[in-house]
Amino acid sequence: MTGFTVRPEPVQVPGLVHLHTGKVRDLYRDKDGQLVMVASDRISVYDWVLPTGIPDKGRILTRLSLWWFEQLADLAPNHVISTEVPEGAPADWEGRTLICRRLDMVPVEAVARGYLTGSGLTEYQESRTVCGLALPEGLEDGSELPAPIFTPATKADVGDHDENVSYEHVARKVGADTAAALRQLTLSLYGRARDIARDRGIILADTKFEFGFAADAPEEELSAEGPTLVLADEVLTPDSSRFWPAEEWKPGRAQASFDKQYLRDYLRSRWDPNGEQAPPEMPADIVERTRAKYVEAYERLTGKDF
Repeated sequence: MTGFTVRPEPVQVPGLVHLHTGKVRDLYRDKDGQLVMVASDRISVYDWVLPTGIPDKGRILTRLSLWWFEQLADLAPNHVISTEVPEGAPADWEGRTLICRRLDMVPVEAVARGYLTGSGLTEYQESRTVCGLALPEGLEDGSELPAPIFTPATKADVGDHDENVSYEHVARKVGADTAAALRQLTLSLYGRARDIARDRGIILADTKFEFGFAADAPEEELSAEGPTLVLADEVLTPDSSRFWPAEEWKPGRAQASFDKQYLRDYLRSRWDPNGEQAPPEMPADIVERTRAKYVEAYERLTGKDF
């Protein structure tokens, strides 16, 4: 049993058609056929959207994604057209709204890992592999990998689990050329982001990207093979990445983090994520500490005050 504890009702805005309510974002289509993506303050763990939100979280995710899109612009085009709030939308949409190109999304979570943890660690402990890729003996929780690896996953709906899959599975699903492009671009983006984060005292342990193809791709996004992959959704936020403070990194144990692991640990001490009960409300101090971690990640990475 997973999903929304209370499913939010979509906001009705004149001229916008509601398309989807996700774990964090609400998607609309405007009169020009463009996507309007609104980042809420919802937070999800263990495939549950929790009943308590984190104030300003949607704005932090939006602002951080925009910063990262700028840092990566020479490696991949992105889907952002503007940050203008549609006429008639609630004032609360300010700072959390992106107007985006419509893309034909690649149905794969493009994950890059530079360190061993999470589901990758679980598989490694069983078979010394991650997504079927063989890794050397002697690695432990938090170990840096010999080189970053591409470990794709299926993209799940709200309440369902993403599942790690092999590269061969991706190639069968989307074609060999697209799979190769996904792997190459994912690792290039991860390498750039890892180096930027490292310069700011943060380890980027792993991250996931989403890509699509634009049907109306401009000439600069075309190659001899056709349209290039366009970076979409959010990018390199605490919701889609594991960020660790470099000064506290020590393999062999769970790492201090700027992501949702703090919240996961709190919930596991009071609630069984494998049980039938929905997760509880979070107390005010846990909400504030979680917000502080998101703010610190943004400020340390960008060098800007939130």
